[in-house]
Amino acid sequence: MGFGFNLGMIFIILPLTLILFLLGAITKKGGFFKAIGCIWIPILCLIGLSVIMSIFPDTSVLEKEDYYGEYIIDRNFFKGKQADWQYNHFRMEITENDSIFLYTMENGKIISINKGTISTVKPYSSERLVLKMNEPNHHITETNPTTYRKSWWNFYLVFKSKKFHNMYFRKGKWEKIKTE
Repeated sequence: MGFGFNLGMIFIILPLTLILFLLGAITKKGGFFKAIGCIWIPILCLIGLSVIMSIFPDTSVLEKEDYYGEYIIDRNFFKGKQADWQYNHFRMEITENDSIFLYTMENGKIISINKGTISTVKPYSSERLVLKMNEPNHHITETNPTTYRKSWWNFYLVFKSKKFHNMYFRKGKWEKIKTE
């Protein structure tokens, strides 16, 4: 347990428990023992929950393998024609052999593929994606993406594009959408 928990136990909970126990033993009233139970049962439940949670893997930390997969434009950030157009024209794939492919499409057909390789750096607890694209490079992949977490299980990549500014990619299967 953490420092604050230990400090609270030593200076608050244990002395309070000792005082309640002595008062209960001297006065022979059961209310003091019930109070001890009301203090210790939640503490033991929290300790048990902490032990159970430590068994599960920490999915909040990203590793290189988490980046593998297909990516599509996330249209939830900015809805409208521009997001739909980007969705229908760009998608990306990161493979297990550390290759990255940025597909440029027209009418559902791939018209160009920008290839490169990925690696990761670990400046913090999670690994960050580093791109090394073949020339000629595409404006979307000129800089390394920034990784943002939506939740413990979801993340998205933001690419800084000279033409479109921020482009949001999330994992998903690409399917052509109808635009107006």
